[in-house]
Amino acid sequence: MLDIHFIRENSDLVKAGAVKKHIDSDIKGLLAIDDERKRLRQELEAKRAEQNRRSSEIQLAKGAEREKLIEAMQHLKNGMTESEEKLKQVMGEWQRLMLTVPNIPDMSVPDGTSDSDNLEVKKWGEQTIFSFAPQGHVELMTELGIADFERGAKVAGFRGYFLKGDGVLLANAVWQLALKHFSTKGLLPMSVPSLVRREAFLGTGYLPQGEEDLYKTQDGDYLAGTGEVATMSYHMNETLDMNTFPVQFLAFSPCFRREAGAHGKDVRGLIRVHEFFKWEQVVLCKAEHGESVRLHDWLNRNTEEFIELLNIPYRTVVNCGGDLGLGQVKKYDIELWVPGEQTYREISSASYFHDFQTRRLNIRYRDVEGNMRFPHSLNSTAIPTPRILVSIIENYQQADGTIKVPEVLVPYVGKAVIGGTR
Repeated sequence: MLDIHFIRENSDLVKAGAVKKHIDSDIKGLLAIDDERKRLRQELEAKRAEQNRRSSEIQLAKGAEREKLIEAMQHLKNGMTESEEKLKQVMGEWQRLMLTVPNIPDMSVPDGTSDSDNLEVKKWGEQTIFSFAPQGHVELMTELGIADFERGAKVAGFRGYFLKGDGVLLANAVWQLALKHFSTKGLLPMSVPSLVRREAFLGTGYLPQGEEDLYKTQDGDYLAGTGEVATMSYHMNETLDMNTFPVQFLAFSPCFRREAGAHGKDVRGLIRVHEFFKWEQVVLCKAEHGESVRLHDWLNRNTEEFIELLNIPYRTVVNCGGDLGLGQVKKYDIELWVPGEQTYREISSASYFHDFQTRRLNIRYRDVEGNMRFPHSLNSTAIPTPRILVSIIENYQQADGTIKVPEVLVPYVGKAVIGGTR
């Protein structure tokens, strides 16, 4: 959430940011309702002052004069009740409009309307070349008996899956390597909830705009599609010690996404599923743009290094304005090479938000001058499973249909080859 004073003083800049993100936001309507909000508050304050003055007069008055003052006081109270009700309605609309105002993207964010307009900034590794006709991960995993998509759909519906045997070992090996790799970066491991209250989703910016992609319980809570929601809310309504910055978490959680509007996209296999597991990097830091930029690059590089350990070709893109969420200032995506599709597929996103999320979550700290500030927040996918298995399986497939285990994962899997007798 942006500060209302900032929005008022920089309305043209805020409008331009919304246009660049291709997000509809009624800035003019917000400022008009803010004027009404301030008018009603002033009106109420004046009436309360009048109430205090008349209360003093009533205490001193007697007889008919006292009765007259009491009657006038009742009229004043009725007027105050009416003003309070109007203010309540105006505040509801003001809060609704405030939640629709997007953060301003960084100047370095390219223009564009969708992920097809994202700008490649780095490419690592050579695209895998085979001396045989390669297969996709669905066929490979099915033939090896390490996944069952048919029964997955029977039991869990569209996008359902079972991992079996070495498929489970491989996924767990990725988790263990991720825990080791990212922990050495100074990130504190945490296992975080996926069942999260509405306030946490509002605070992180996933509500109200992203509600269609969330699973909701009968009690009004939600299942999170990323550990960021619970981890960012860990310090909700708290004042932090500036000397602890940067606060760095490595969160693990099951994740759930309805993938609303994604029907027909990536419907086969493990690319896009409704439930999965993910390690997520989350950081809180001082409210300094330079520090956010530095940590943003650091978080993204942490994941790049992890992919390089697996020796999988990848590219990094900077997301265009139309591919940014409501609160993101800038975002990188890391995309892995998928031989079966002859394309790169997203595996990780790294974003920074300035104080957009912490203002909503009321996370604060006191700076060296004693001023209360909202820290900046950042997050980045460390690694998701089972999606990472797609690129591992397809890039490491061999002519006989077996899968060579990436060398760095062999100690965790307990074998060098999946399938066959080797």
